[in-house]
Amino acid sequence: MNGLDWSVLIGYFAVMVAIGVWSHKRVDNVSDFFTAGGKMPWWLSGISHHMSGYSAVMFTGYAGIAYTYGVTSFVTWSFPIALGIAIGSTLFAPRINRLRSRLHVASPLEYLKNRYNLPTQQALAWSGMLLKIVDVAAKWAAIATLLSVFTGISLNQGILITGVVTGIYCTIGGLWADALTELGQFVIQLLAGVAMFVAVVVKLDDHGGFFGVWDEPELQGHAEPLVGPYGAVFLLAYLFIKLFEYNGGMLNQAQRYMATSNAREATRSARLSAVLWLVWPLVLFFPMWMSPLLVESQKPDGSDSYALMTEQLLPHGLLGLVIVGFFSHTMAMCSSDANAIAAVFTRDVAPVLSARARAWGTRSGLLAARLTTVIFLGLSMAVATQVDSPTFKDIITVVIKWVAGLMGPIAIPMMLGLLRPFRRSGPTAALTSWAAGLLAFWLINYPIHWNVEGGVPLEYQVSIPLAVSLVLYVLIGYLKPEDTPERLAIIERVNTDGDDDASGAAAAIPTPAGEAQGVVGTARSSTD
Repeated sequence: MNGLDWSVLIGYFAVMVAIGVWSHKRVDNVSDFFTAGGKMPWWLSGISHHMSGYSAVMFTGYAGIAYTYGVTSFVTWSFPIALGIAIGSTLFAPRINRLRSRLHVASPLEYLKNRYNLPTQQALAWSGMLLKIVDVAAKWAAIATLLSVFTGISLNQGILITGVVTGIYCTIGGLWADALTELGQFVIQLLAGVAMFVAVVVKLDDHGGFFGVWDEPELQGHAEPLVGPYGAVFLLAYLFIKLFEYNGGMLNQAQRYMATSNAREATRSARLSAVLWLVWPLVLFFPMWMSPLLVESQKPDGSDSYALMTEQLLPHGLLGLVIVGFFSHTMAMCSSDANAIAAVFTRDVAPVLSARARAWGTRSGLLAARLTTVIFLGLSMAVATQVDSPTFKDIITVVIKWVAGLMGPIAIPMMLGLLRPFRRSGPTAALTSWAAGLLAFWLINYPIHWNVEGGVPLEYQVSIPLAVSLVLYVLIGYLKPEDTPERLAIIERVNTDGDDDASGAAAAIPTPAGEAQGVVGTARSSTD
């Protein structure tokens, strides 16, 4: 990097902070901070949903998969995400929106207290927060790894720089700042991605051109859709996992659905995100597929290949723009995660822990939300310094094994609890499926994995915990139905539109989850 590249990078950071400051005036209460008051346009919500779904891990961990295996990086990653979101646009997006527009909640987990019971809500809230700390830590480590390649600064310095800048704008402006910066980041990503695509295509003239290049020895097997550990079973497992994860199971995407004015707009938002996931990663991945022809990775997993190729092919200025593109991915996801976890803590956890939290007014609730955001970012940055330790191993292990494997037990009760066919499943089914799924993750990934020659295949490591949770959730609901009138009323509220399903309802300050009446009181008053 030279002075021009640094100018582009510093200018980007300044713009992100400026957007956060500008967004500050749009945040008057916790509803605005966490769900944009239900006033976000569907197209902005869709772009934000897309941008908050992946980070610089794509340019490290998935770049390594692309370097080693080729097009399977798209077939087994972004394609199942696109398909999962497309399915969820009808199945989950409108129902999650109604959590805000009809039940007036600000956290995706806030309704669980009355859909199941308080212990279930707290179990999912605490486990979700802890998982998110690890997830976001991997993202900080990924972008710091890239930054060290270009600038030579240490991993910890890179984590500190990106974390502080992200913390400033998302703490000041809430979800509005997240979405608006993600729009800007999408434009930057578009320019950077196209620049890299063109640079690589030009270089292919020396290797047979765009179509002939696949015959090169370095790309042997790169055109195969399913290779190595990423086979058909992995694809099906990943599709199932992403159906839940990217439609709200990881919380931050659920907020994008909640931020639109009504259920129809949430559906349009999800469909836009699905299209972007299907088309745009092809542009980003193509240079990675060609990377074995152009660079020799210095790391065994190939995770530095994209950074090395960028340095080799792009002139200064454009190099700075691509580096900014790396940052835009990570900052988009981490800021959205921070906002989601702040919502879970201030709306679901704090009111249970403290009577004072249940009495928070508009100003004190907003202050608590901002303080929680800062604390979450600080904790995730601290964990990020340990991502390459023996506990977590490498970045892609954290993202694929830990996040995908642990997400299912949390998402199953949360997501399926919205749907009528699972109305019989109550707190016993929810808590048992959650606990058994976590236990299955530990058994499969550690004791069993250590005692199986060659280890348990990756597809089973990530899919079995979710499958265990799903089977138990359905089975226990059938054997021990707990469909009380109050729980049925909540399910009906999120499955049907009504006169109050409008943006005006979103401005109400949500009732803290720790209060005695909460959502059930809302449901009863509208159905009696």
